[in-house]
This record gives sequence, C-alpha cells and structure tokens, in this order.
Amino acid sequence: MFRAPLAALALSCSVAALAAPEADDPYLWLEDIEGTKALDWVRAENAETDRLILTRPGFEADRRRARAILDDDRQIAMPGEVMGDMVTGFWRDAANPRGLWRQSPLDAYLAGKPVWTVLIDVDALGKAEKQSWVWHGADCLAPAYTRCLVSLSPGGTDADIVREWDRTTKSFVDGGFTVPLAKSAVTWESADALLVATDYGPGSMTTSGYPRIVKRWKRGTPLASAETLVEGETDDVGVGVGAEMDGGKRWPVITRNKSFYTSTYYLPKPGGDGYTSTVIPETADLRAVIDGQAIIFLNEDYADFAAGSLLALPLDTMARGDQVPFVPVMTPTKAQAIENVAATDDVLWVKALDDVEGKLFALRRDQPNGRWSQKEVPLATNATVQIGGTIGARNQVFATTETMLQPPTLYAVGETGAPQAVQSLPAVFDAREMSVEKRFATSKDGTQVPYFLVRKKGAKGPVPALVHAYGGFRTAQTPGYLTGQPYRAGPLGLFWVEDGNAYVLANIRGGGEYGPAWHQAALFEKRQNSFDDLHAVAEDLVKTGVSAKEKIAISGRSNGGVLVGAAMEQRPDLYGAVISGSPLKDMKRYNKLLAGASWMDEYGDPDKAEDWAYISKYSPYQNIKKGVKYPPIFLYLSTKDDRVHPGHARKFAARLKDYGNTVYYHEYIEGGHSVGADHAEDAIRAAMLHAFLLRELTEKK
Repeated sequence: MFRAPLAALALSCSVAALAAPEADDPYLWLEDIEGTKALDWVRAENAETDRLILTRPGFEADRRRARAILDDDRQIAMPGEVMGDMVTGFWRDAANPRGLWRQSPLDAYLAGKPVWTVLIDVDALGKAEKQSWVWHGADCLAPAYTRCLVSLSPGGTDADIVREWDRTTKSFVDGGFTVPLAKSAVTWESADALLVATDYGPGSMTTSGYPRIVKRWKRGTPLASAETLVEGETDDVGVGVGAEMDGGKRWPVITRNKSFYTSTYYLPKPGGDGYTSTVIPETADLRAVIDGQAIIFLNEDYADFAAGSLLALPLDTMARGDQVPFVPVMTPTKAQAIENVAATDDVLWVKALDDVEGKLFALRRDQPNGRWSQKEVPLATNATVQIGGTIGARNQVFATTETMLQPPTLYAVGETGAPQAVQSLPAVFDAREMSVEKRFATSKDGTQVPYFLVRKKGAKGPVPALVHAYGGFRTAQTPGYLTGQPYRAGPLGLFWVEDGNAYVLANIRGGGEYGPAWHQAALFEKRQNSFDDLHAVAEDLVKTGVSAKEKIAISGRSNGGVLVGAAMEQRPDLYGAVISGSPLKDMKRYNKLLAGASWMDEYGDPDKAEDWAYISKYSPYQNIKKGVKYPPIFLYLSTKDDRVHPGHARKFAARLKDYGNTVYYHEYIEGGHSVGADHAEDAIRAAMLHAFLLRELTEKK
C-alpha cells in the first residue's frame, strides 16, 4: 500500500541563487539511466573505486566471511504464511542465491524439525526462463490456498510480473491469470476474479508512477475488458489493493492513496455490487481485521482520540454506510509507540516500542460490551521484538527477539504459558568482550535523542565511530544483531566493533520511535531537527570521550541519503567519512524523478516557492560549495532502482569530485532500491564499506 499537510514559509531573498534553472545543471545528462555516456561514467567510477578497494589486504577475507555469515544455513527459517496445517517460508543460502519458496508441516516446524518441500526454486526458474528473477512474494487464496499469485521482478526492480500458480501441481497455471510487467497491486477477490491496479495504458498511472485505477478482472476474459471499480486522480500517489482475513471471512480492501500520508479505504458493498468508501479518517491506517472490527491506527488526533492510538470500527456497519461507532482499543504512553499489529482468530497482537525497546501485547474484545482488554506478554527484556506471522486458529503469533549482541530467537507465543522457542540463531561472533549502552544526546532545541552504542568492554577512547541513522517516513530504527547492521550492509557493524571501534544506531526525529509526534517533528520546514539530532549524537560521542571530531563516520540510505548529505555539508568539521546508499540528493528535482512525486508530503513541493525556501537550505546537491573540503563519501546504489533515481547519487558524486573532494562510487546493475540482488553482492558491499572506513578513518592521519 502507498501512503501524508503543508506548513509554508515565506520565501527568503537568498533562495533565488539556489533555485537555478534546471537547464543550468551541468550534470543533468547523468539522469539518463541507461544512456551510453552516463553508463560509461558509471563504469569508470566503479573501476576507480575497485582499484582502491578490491586489492587491499583483508578485503577478500572480509568478503568471504561476510558471505559465509549471510549464507549460513543455520539462519532462522522465518515463517511466511500459515496455510491450514502447512507453513511457507522463503530461504536463501549459498546454493540458492535467489532463493527457495518452500513449505513444511506446521507441527514439524513448531517442533523445530521442519520437513521442507520446495514449491518454487527461483534460481532454477530464472535459468529455465532466461530471466534474472528476484522473488517478490506470493498471495494464496484462503481457505484452500491452492491457487497463488506469484510476483517476480526482473533484476529486483519495484515493477514485477504476477502469474497464477497452483500449489498442488507446483506449476504455473496454463491459461491462468497473468499481469504484465508493471508497478502493480493485485489480490484475489474470489477464486475467479482479481482486483488489479496496474498500468492500463496512457492516463492510467499517477505522476508518482503508480497505478491510479483498480479493476475487477474475471477469469476467462481479457484484462482490457476488466470492470473499473475505483479511480484516483493523476496527482494522487496511487491506488492499492489487499485483503484481510477475519476468521474464515475474506475482506477485500481497495485503498486510494491521495498522498503519502492520506488515504481513502473502500470495502465491498453488501451483495457484491461494487465498493464503497469508508469513514476511516484519511490520515489513519487500516492495520488489521478481527471479530468483525476494522482496527485502525491514528496518525493524527481524531475527535477525542489521541494520535498514536488504535481504534475499532465495525466492518458490516461501514460497508452498509450506516453511522459507525469509534471504540478505543489501545492508547500508548508518552514513551511508547505502536509499531506492528496482527490478528489471530480471537486475539489482537500489538508490538510496541517503549523507549525504543520492544514490547508485545495481547488484546481481546470483551463480550458483550465491546471493550478491549490488554496484557503484556513477556518475551525478552531490553530487546528488539518483531512480529513474524500468525497462526490464526491457534491464537498464536510468531515473534522474534534480538539485541545487538544476542542473536535472534523465533518464538511461537500464546496469551498464556511460556513462549515456545522454535529456532535460535547460533552466536556468529564472541560477544563476551563487547557491551551495549542506550544513551541520550541533547539536541539543539533540548530534545533528548536516544542512541545505542556498541564497543568492546573497557574501551579507551577516543576511537573511530560509525553512526547509522534514517530519520524519516515514520520508520523507527531498532537495534538488531550486529551481523545485519547497518541496514543492507551485512556484518559491517560487527567488523567495525571487532576492530576496536564504536558502532552507533541513532534514533533521530523523523522516524517512528515515539509515535506520530516524533515523525512530525521533522516534517517540511522542521527537517533540520533530524540533522540537529544527528549532530547532537556525534557531539555527545566527542564530549563523552568515545570518539573525536573527524573520526566519526555517518551512514544513511534512501531518505538517509538526504540526512547524511546535509549533515556532511553542515558540519564538515565534525565528520570524517560518509556512507550513503540508494540516496536522495537533488531535492530540487526529486519530485520529477521516478517515484519522487509520492514523497512531497514528507519533504514539500520544491516547485512551490514557499516550500523551496526551506528545502533549499539543506538540499545536498545544491549546497555543495566550492572551496570547502568535505569528508570522503562512499555512494552505493543500483542502476535498476526504479524508486530513487540513480541520477541523485551520480550527480552528487560528479559535483563533489569536480570540486576536488574524495568520492568512492559503486553502482550495481541489479538489485533495485535494496541494491543487493543476492548475498554475493551484499557480501562485496560489506567488505568494500569496511575497507573504506579503515582507509579513511584509521589509516589516514
């Protein structure tokens, strides 16, 4: 599903110099993604970085170790969907780099002795079909779960092909449903009808590059003749489709995402005659369905209910269009934030953060008054908790717990009794000589910003530090086992701490660590708060003797690319190195590049003078200045990223280099927005980034 308000500022007289006409951009040609000249530049930059990194002592050992960690067949076999008495899962290892979709009897899985049967071998399928397939998931129709909609992406782009597949015959259905390559949303409405949001030709997509029309496609008819059910506007972000199960009843849902943070939800009318819009507030999210109730999350205050709360609304009443009562389900404390919600047949499961530490709650709807009761289900203290799936009829939820030094354990959890450990990842490294601390830094406006610090016990500073942060889109950064930190860089965090250095995860504003208010504190003209928070964490490391100025590296990807780009320009005296993955950099043109228009309710509209007045103050590409020495930066990305345009990183690198700065650049062909299409690429990246940090922070005086 897709998903957002405007606080305008007066245009200052200094903006005009920054808002130069696009025609004056000397690096505009680098936005030609597959252009010969642009790709020649990419190859040259890749080769230059390879010369500096790949032949370094220790690189190959790092790469091999990272690959072994990522491919370790002792990894937790995470559950996908429980289908009756079977559980599915997706698995990747050294022998299966693109992965296996497989199933096991549920009871064997719960006993820790799964008996796996391969459903789809993605590597073999790609070889047979001569396609570089990347798995995007499967949607199987309950309750039989025989027919599935399998989504496969060529090379890892957001666009994919959806094909009907039979779980009994383990083959694609001859003459079955097939949705051509596009950024689509597809789900079952019934055994013989799909809800399809896709590219139907000219005028059917939004300016953000997503579908704007949902149609009902009946079996045996051409897609072109499908019946239109809901249409959005061209300026919407897009439309989406999905379904929620309430016991044995399936509720198809259509979502019109008017902006990134505002949506209208549609439910099927009684009798199946089309779909009707609901009274769910536009700023709220539908999180689950249980006991005939839609569970919604409030991103803003609504009536007498506080932002961050869960409410229940009766589905049948909404579908009929009658007056709907709003019933409170859960209201978090000031220190808490509700992150994930899942439903079994009778229990609503809520994963919340409490000062960025995970808590799991079980809630029930009491009869006959309709009120909700809740109780905390103990798992692990001071740990990150994630919901990993549900077993509906048994009222159990799969949940993982982990810390930066304790590997994940997967549990099957019920309302009562001790959680049942299903599988634990063996320790990948010796953590006995390491320690984790949760600290708070004081930001410029006095806000207390939490961060997690990992280093060797008894470490005497100052030592080089790596700080990873994100700060946007309501996404909380929670501490996980070091073999996967920072995000999408494999065991880089582990390598760094083993060297005797410090690794930090910063929980800056813009994310969801403390609920909607924490996110809203860095929206639009308040984006500087997230930069100030990052500076505050770095300065706290200096003040407390953990590290020193110019010995601190900062890391961020995607939205984090805006963060670290602005931070390195605002405080080149503070940071010694920068890692930036799949980054946004040109905030003047971001809304014109690929999916960029969908994010204007996070950043603002740079084509409006009042918005550009504040965006221009931090836009990384426009704020590179001649004569300023910036910290060395490593930019990694994918040519196939169809979400964040590779032109952002290309142009940023070119301008920095032309101004005499040190740039390491590596652009993968495949992998999409997540960059790595498989563990082999992820391992190379972990080794490259480790070498970069050693070269720039520990070897240079």
